[in-house]
Amino acid sequence: MNPMEGGCLCGRIRFRTIGRPEFPHTCSCRMCQRHTGSLTATCVEFAAEDVEWIGPDGRPALFRSSEKSSRAFCSTCGSTIGAVDDALVVALLTGTFDKPGLKMLKPDTHSYKGSRQKWWNPEVGPCLT
Repeated sequence: MNPMEGGCLCGRIRFRTIGRPEFPHTCSCRMCQRHTGSLTATCVEFAAEDVEWIGPDGRPALFRSSEKSSRAFCSTCGSTIGAVDDALVVALLTGTFDKPGLKMLKPDTHSYKGSRQKWWNPEVGPCLT
């Protein structure tokens, strides 16, 4: 599998992944909504050992968001990168990849549908009726 790369808006935080992404999904939990500023986040997970931080600032800044996870972001431009879980998993937001349209990044499940706004359908966009 070819490595995939991505990073933040200013380029100070960059990553390279090896291996196949796991659990490509969208999530509408309140934590993801507040972290991304969006109603739905799209991310994929990698084993922490399969993510290399290659940008000039190294690893992203972390904010402890729950008992088991921290949210990752660039301390220079503020871009959201994803989450770093205590279970040695890194969840990277799909939009941070240099090639976010790769088929292997396509979500196949939606987490926390119950937290989704009733008028929001991530598959077709906002309902106008």
